[in-house]
Amino acid sequence: DLVDWRKPLLWQVGYLGEKYDEWVHQPVDRPIRLFHSDFLESLSKTAWYVVFMVWAPVVLYLSWVSYTSLAQGDTRLFSSFTTEYSIPVHKYFFPFIFLLGMFLWSLLEYLIHRFVFHMKPPASNYYLITLHFLLHGQHHKSPFDSSRLVFPPVPASLVIGFFYGVLRLLLPEVLGLSVFVGGLCGYVIYDMMHYYLHYGSPKKGTYLYGLKAYHVKHHFEHQKSGFGISTRFWDHPFRTLIPEETFEKED
Repeated sequence: DLVDWRKPLLWQVGYLGEKYDEWVHQPVDRPIRLFHSDFLESLSKTAWYVVFMVWAPVVLYLSWVSYTSLAQGDTRLFSSFTTEYSIPVHKYFFPFIFLLGMFLWSLLEYLIHRFVFHMKPPASNYYLITLHFLLHGQHHKSPFDSSRLVFPPVPASLVIGFFYGVLRLLLPEVLGLSVFVGGLCGYVIYDMMHYYLHYGSPKKGTYLYGLKAYHVKHHFEHQKSGFGISTRFWDHPFRTLIPEETFEKED
């Protein structure tokens, strides 16, 4: 093989150069060790239920905070520009703002998966290859590693905190929090669904069965398309839908 499987792979893959892209998309069914440090290695692995246990209470708490804050009647859109024409945001709007956050997450999920996780790092750049392998390449190399199918809470908190900060800058505080908590719920659903698509056994003909078949095609035949995981919706406008005839042949 091109790497020494007895040693951590993270520091080896950068030397593969132009061979990396082909190598990383040839799946194996074996565990991968990324780091020399046992502590760092433990932070890179997560059981699926940990994501739910960590973030579901956060979603519930922030939803309560958002709703009760909106109920005070102090939140208005465009109030920083004009008080005369500002629009009040009532507590009854919270479910719709929450769903908007989930919808925005689905778009963000697609964009991250396509343009970050599936970037093709320059063959001459050791560090970008290493970063790609850390973010997503190791999942494509070993798609059956159940300990690395969901995002570990420690690095996830940094990314989640970044997006919360962006929304705080763009929207009034409570409104931004309401959109954020909807997006966070969307992320939790995405991570749970991703694990299920790898290890679940949905009934044939169901929505989840179609998504599982779609994701399997993405891993083993169409790595440059099929970037939607929790939904195929965004693959349509971005023209990255996996051709339907590939499924019809198998049926």
